[in-house]
Amino acid sequence: MIAVIKTGGKQYKISPKDKLRVEKLEGEEGTKITFEEVLLVASEDGNETVIGEPLIKGAKVEAIILQQGRAKKIDIVKHIPKKRHNVKNGHRQMFTEVQIESIVK
Repeated sequence: MIAVIKTGGKQYKISPKDKLRVEKLEGEEGTKITFEEVLLVASEDGNETVIGEPLIKGAKVEAIILQQGRAKKIDIVKHIPKKRHNVKNGHRQMFTEVQIESIVK
């Protein structure tokens, strides 16, 4: 079974036992969470496909939080030539790593 969910302003194509990193979600490691915003559910062979308008009513995806963390540092450099203006900033985005347990239509 394959599904497309929406979380953190992004869409993810998932299947059971997948591990993925999403934007930070509230919860401790080892707790179960459910994604209610399911956009598409399909079987592996593609015979049964349900497309939401925009969401599928009653469909949900259950997952377990594996890890809360921060991604690698991204450097942001701003340079204005001939003005002696240099600014360097850094940013580390928070993420939640989840493992998909089941997809319910």
